This record gives sequence, structure tokens and C-alpha cells, in this order.
Amino acid sequence: MALYDRDYVRDDGAGRGGLAGLRTLSVNVWIIIINVAVFVVGMVKFGDGSLGQRFTDLGHLSTDKLIFHWEVWRVITFQFLHAGIAHVFFNMFGLYMFGNIVERHLGGRRYAAFYLVCGVAGGLMYLFLNFSALVFAYLHLPAIPGLLITNPATPLVGASAGVFGVIMACAYIAPNAVVQLLFPPVPIRLKLLAYGYVGIALFNVLFGGQNAGGDAAHVGGAIAGFFFIRRSHLLHDFFDIFGKRDDRPRRRAEAVRPAGRGPDMAEVDRILAKVRDEGLASLSEREKAALRNATEAQRRA
Repeated sequence: MALYDRDYVRDDGAGRGGLAGLRTLSVNVWIIIINVAVFVVGMVKFGDGSLGQRFTDLGHLSTDKLIFHWEVWRVITFQFLHAGIAHVFFNMFGLYMFGNIVERHLGGRRYAAFYLVCGVAGGLMYLFLNFSALVFAYLHLPAIPGLLITNPATPLVGASAGVFGVIMACAYIAPNAVVQLLFPPVPIRLKLLAYGYVGIALFNVLFGGQNAGGDAAHVGGAIAGFFFIRRSHLLHDFFDIFGKRDDRPRRRAEAVRPAGRGPDMAEVDRILAKVRDEGLASLSEREKAALRNATEAQRRA
């Protein structure tokens, strides 16, 4: 059996159906599906309003809800709510264009952690600037550029902070890749696109432009994306709050047996599973060498 016959490295889903087919969907696709599903379900009428309004009431992020009422779940839930069809479309389009690149680099588990951490960072940036403005006003201090002078109950919703983090990650993974802009329709290098978007958002925050609060979240997500794509090992235990994994060092068989006996396919399977879950960046030099040796042995066979 060749290396590429294994489930870990097949992603076409051919011959699979039902729940097995659903499991082949990438984390990025699931994030898009959940966001779109929440938006569509939110269009259903509920009482005098809609379910969407109910979702927003329960899940939006604001200084009042988090800092004054400690409703901490909102740093996650606000990322799956959107203010309109254009809002959700452009955010999901950004994930569709760039998310798969980052997921292939990090692996599904770390990509999910990366995306959520960037969203949380964006929300916290918004809260920090808004709360700082409240403190300055309370102390009768002159406001400084960048502080969000707005109602502490103003809601923040949207996946944009996570999307900005993903775009910044792409600028690190493939900085010279060329993408085609929609408006204006011109090609541009990915790193210029990423830093250009962040620069515009930062300018809008500093000078109090329209949607400065949203752009504060964009900047926070971009900063987190810049930091964590370079230190992805810090994301390793993000989901341990739901159940600690046993990651203690274990004795591992060598991937290549003594000369003439061929590769240890059980060890190859373990390494490929690690690539699937955590991305190529998680492999040690020994593991990378083991895969190269196993592939070469299969070619010779």
C-alpha cells in the first residue's frame, strides 16, 4: 500500500457518504457552514422580531456585557453573528479564499484554535480601546487618538477579526502569492494586500472614522495572526479546557527499520496522522526525515 493511499493524506472524499463524508470536510469549511447557518436561521421570524435579533442579544460582544456583567462566552459567540448579508458574504469569502492555505499549514486542530484566538484578540482590542475611553472621560483626561468614545453597550459582531488573522497568516505562509482584487480588479501580492488592509483599519481607528470599533477588532485580529502564525506551538493546548490530552513523551519506534526490512508503516501512519491534525509545521526533523525515507523506500519497491 502506497503512502498516498492512506486516509490521512486523501481529501477527495471519494467513495464516502453519510457521516464519513461529513468528516472529510475541512475545519475551514465547517466554520463557513456554521456562520452561514446561523445567519440563515436568524432570518426566521420570532415574536415581534427575528431569531437573528435574539441571537445578537444573547451573543454580541460589548464593554457593558463583558466587563460590567462578566458574560465571558461572548468573546466566542460574537464571531458567529453578522449584521447583514454583505457582512457575512465578504467575511466568508475571505475565509474561502485564504482559510484553506492556513489550515494546510497548521493542521485542522491548530487552525481552529488560531481562528478563534484571532477573533478573541479582536474583541479584546475593541473592549480595551472603548474601556480606556470611558476611564479617560471619567477622570476628565483629554482623549488620545485611537480611543473609542462610544456607548459601552454598543454591540460588536462578525468574523472579521478572525478573517484578518487568517489573511495575516497567509502573508507569512505565501507572501509573494498574487491575488486578484474585486474592487478595483487588479492583481496584488498577498503580503501587500494584508498589510494594506491592516494599515487602512489602523488609520480608521486612529482618526475615528466610520466603523472605527469594527476596525479596532480587525487590528487586534491581525496582530494575533501575525504573532501566532510564527509561534503556532502556543496553540497546541487551546482545546485542553474541554479535556486534557496526554501529550507526555512516549517511546516511539524508528520510522525506518534496519537495512533491507523496509519502513515501519505503523510509525509512518502515526506521523501522517500528526500532519492531518497539527500540520506539517508540527513535525520534528526526525519525523520529516522518516517520511522522506519511507517515501523513498516505497518508490524503490
